[in-house]
Amino acid sequence: MTTNHRHIVIVNRWRERYAEYARYLDHDAHHVTYVTTEVGLAAVPDAAVAVALVAKTNDLEAVREAVATLADRYGPPAEIIALKEDDLLTVAELRQEWGCPGQRPEDLTRFLDKYEMYRLIAHAGLPVPPFELAHDVYGVCAFAGVHGWPVVLKPRIGGASEDVVCADDPTEVSEILHPERPMLVQAFDPRPVYHVNGVFAEGRLALWRVSRYMNTCLAFREGSFLGSVEEDDEALNHAVADATLRYLRALTDGTTTFHLELFVDREARGGPTCSFLEVGARVGGGENALVWREVHGIDLMEIAFRLHRGLPPLENVEHGPSDVFVTGQVYIPSPLPRPCLITEVTPTMLGRPNGPYAESVPRPGEILPDAESYYEHVGGRFRFCGRSTREVEAAILATVAEFHVAAEPVRAEEVVS
Repeated sequence: MTTNHRHIVIVNRWRERYAEYARYLDHDAHHVTYVTTEVGLAAVPDAAVAVALVAKTNDLEAVREAVATLADRYGPPAEIIALKEDDLLTVAELRQEWGCPGQRPEDLTRFLDKYEMYRLIAHAGLPVPPFELAHDVYGVCAFAGVHGWPVVLKPRIGGASEDVVCADDPTEVSEILHPERPMLVQAFDPRPVYHVNGVFAEGRLALWRVSRYMNTCLAFREGSFLGSVEEDDEALNHAVADATLRYLRALTDGTTTFHLELFVDREARGGPTCSFLEVGARVGGGENALVWREVHGIDLMEIAFRLHRGLPPLENVEHGPSDVFVTGQVYIPSPLPRPCLITEVTPTMLGRPNGPYAESVPRPGEILPDAESYYEHVGGRFRFCGRSTREVEAAILATVAEFHVAAEPVRAEEVVS
């Protein structure tokens, strides 16, 4: 096909409009095609010239074939873009093959391979819980003999706490380790986990906000709620920001959006102390992009999109913890393993005293798909805004107590996945 339009491929797995692609890119000035799943079709703009469906957007061979088919119609891709962490490596491989600008696989290793990530943090002399590769049960038990039980076992590459286990004894370890999936073992740290979302540019934090998890990502995998609330404690914010800056400088001198997690002891003598957990070179998942856009007026996804195109971040944007509003979010787990058929749900939590300002809840009769955007397809998602951390935290806990969702099993072959 002969055309003066540049062909730009976007790889997407979200149903929710976490990214507003049609606003970020003029779809009339380019041939914009999409590689997506059936679940992700809802987020594809009407102006897309073509869509290629795949079962999984992190399946390199499937996405490679889809891009090649689109290239036959619209020419070689000038750009290939993905914003979901699990798709970054796939797209980096394809950029390299097609000669497109943007990150290459080697640029992502330190942000995806947790062992390499921890090694670089430790090499910089920064605090990180003890860790090593988990080759076998004997090695893990020897590690536990030094650092104590429980220990945390996790894949070297993976997200959303998938296949992460807190093991209390050798029997549990033997059930977890699989030769085909490289794992690492890490000493258990009981301190609360915080996360920082923002933009790192030119060796500084251009944008950042600190939040504290209410409960843990691992507990959410096991059936409990997961909440997050921004902190309004100035001393805590700056201690965490200082640690975040040192961690990011140890990993990159480039510009990136980031979602960083760390352990914090806010009661330590001399002020809060921090220890590294992990970081991704992407926008925080779940509702993070939405609360930033809706409450703080900054679209982190747009910034990430620009960076993946080789463009500078948005100009004249500075943002720290002094913003007048505090935001929060909470996720209610799926009532049954997905896919499942929703049978009951609280009609709405909107409009209640101290309730959320926005929600996304399934409807009775809706099938909750076993889609790979894990924190998107859950029993309920709620976003909060208030004047203080205490106010927002109380509102989150009230929603957790009052919201109800129920489901019944459904056969996987009956649903889109």
